[in-house]
Amino acid sequence: MRCPSLLPLLTLAVPFSALAQQGPVPPAGQADIVVLGQPLPLPPGVPAYGSVTIGRARLTGDATGRVEDVLLDVAGFQQFRRSDSRSANPSAQGVTLRALGGNASSRALVLLDGVPLADPFFGYIPFNALAVDRLAGVRVTRGGGAGAFGAGAVAGTIELASATRADLPPVAGELFYGSNAAVVASGSVSPDAGSGFVSLSGKFERGDGFYTTPPGQFTPATVRARYRDGSASLRAVVPIDAQTEIQARGLLYRDARSLRFAGADSSSAGEDASVRLIHRGAWAIDALAYVQARNFSNRVISATSFRLTLDQRNTPATGVGGKIELRPPVGPDHVLRIGADARLGDGQLYENAYAASGAVTTRRNAGGHTSTTGLFVEDDWTLGRLVLTAGVRGDRWTITRGFFRETTAAGATTTDTRYPDRDGFEGTGRAGALFHASDAVALRAAGYTGFRLPTLNELYRPFVVFPITTQANAALGLERLRGAEGGLDLKPVAGVTFGVTAFYNRLDGAIANVTIAPNLRQRRNVDTIVAKGIELTAHAARGRFSFDGSYAFSDSRVHASGASRQLDGFVPAQSPRRSGSATLAWASPHGFAAALTARHVGKQYEDDLQTDVLPPATTLDGVLTLPVGQRVGVVLRGENLFDETVITRNSAGSIDFGTPRTLWIGVRLR
Repeated sequence: MRCPSLLPLLTLAVPFSALAQQGPVPPAGQADIVVLGQPLPLPPGVPAYGSVTIGRARLTGDATGRVEDVLLDVAGFQQFRRSDSRSANPSAQGVTLRALGGNASSRALVLLDGVPLADPFFGYIPFNALAVDRLAGVRVTRGGGAGAFGAGAVAGTIELASATRADLPPVAGELFYGSNAAVVASGSVSPDAGSGFVSLSGKFERGDGFYTTPPGQFTPATVRARYRDGSASLRAVVPIDAQTEIQARGLLYRDARSLRFAGADSSSAGEDASVRLIHRGAWAIDALAYVQARNFSNRVISATSFRLTLDQRNTPATGVGGKIELRPPVGPDHVLRIGADARLGDGQLYENAYAASGAVTTRRNAGGHTSTTGLFVEDDWTLGRLVLTAGVRGDRWTITRGFFRETTAAGATTTDTRYPDRDGFEGTGRAGALFHASDAVALRAAGYTGFRLPTLNELYRPFVVFPITTQANAALGLERLRGAEGGLDLKPVAGVTFGVTAFYNRLDGAIANVTIAPNLRQRRNVDTIVAKGIELTAHAARGRFSFDGSYAFSDSRVHASGASRQLDGFVPAQSPRRSGSATLAWASPHGFAAALTARHVGKQYEDDLQTDVLPPATTLDGVLTLPVGQRVGVVLRGENLFDETVITRNSAGSIDFGTPRTLWIGVRLR
């Protein structure tokens, strides 16, 4: 599998830096403090949409050390599978919020410094490429409405921000050894460079893994879920003057995993580059250009013969895009944002099907192109204690050059289908209000619309998770969201906050894997998924102790007719009604620290027909840090301390497990 080098293109992106995407920003109270490497200040109306922030201390203090697991602190966050990026197939790592239906593509828009992270072909998030020590924080906004972020945010927006100069010591690193011969090593050097800084970081991890298969289902081909991955990142921030800086970033990653059977190997790879211009003058500017090259491979092993049946050997994809946002001076009571953004993606799959004899029977090649190009305007208006915010977008989308080609092993063409080009225009918007009734009470309300294009994977790539085959569907339409929510934020005493949100989200044309015959599914647009529920958040800090909690209840139902009418009234696949997280932490000024995190996920259904159940699961993680020097500490970590059985897949009784009890010991330099 090859992934062409794009890092040299970083220099070519500079002339296009009049394009951008918005990322996480500091609290409004810090707007006057300029820290190298940050985006523009947070507009005052953003809290109207009920966002949740995860800080750097929590990101780097979790027992797993993985971004996708820390995001579980936000109840309602989920991937398609309950597994993390050590034992899940990479293509199953789509992200959604609010139980809007299990889909291996992401229904939430995930950004790193404004750059969409979703794979241009599959739509999954490459979490193995994200190292927690490279991040300053995360802002999660549950609910749709693209606003100034770009198209695709039907379930919410997750904004990751790179670490700033203030976050990065000159030298940092850590080395851990854990259960099943697991090793994690990471390090960074972040020297000043003139009036700016450069940060070079790397991470490597490997492990023999655990058996995802229950002992009663072992076969001669059963193996542990071994994994091996690495990534390297280079970020440079260069001030041009007192109000302007350029932020450049390059990322390279490789990943390899084995799942369930010997030879059932998957891999992913990527090379990303971006350049961002930030200007904090009277006419504030946030501009960005980026380019991405991704690849994926996967080998399917028969559960009966234990031989190779399908080799998805090569899936190259490219994403190119950018955005520009202007904030003209319109008076002290307004923050006006005007801009444009674009994203272009293309990709192809190359796969071979095999007979039991080991001979190639069929060769397949499929792919296409997609694009979205949008204009947006949004204004936040402060009227004393009341903040009003509203924005509209107009996006032109295209799905073009789609094809599916199939030949025999000898090269004779058996299928050669060219799909008609499609295009259209989508108008979306969002509006919200935030009223500070007092210093201790804030009321908020919001409404929004959004849309998502089907991915190239959903359109053109069939797949097999034995014994079930899922067909692609080149005729898939767009997903369109309408939603509303209201909430209350309380600060009864210093150091204590509490929030509650009630929401109603309606996703029309939701793409689902619909059962059409025994062991056969097809991706189809169902009429609607309606999700309504309540979200609770809490934070308390007193002295050396702190508590953070989150709970979500989502009543999600499919409304279907026609060929999918058998799904009407069912709960969408992979959608729990209840989820929650709670972390109790203690830290001393001398470097000693401890934390316990409990997480719960409710019952889910594996399939669209509600025949296979994934039982509820509750896990407990722990971290203990013991300082042995001014900047050096010994860290003890434990995942799933009570060894809870977490079922991640159940196909008519064929089961996969999630992470069992896993213990770590390591040393950290900060």
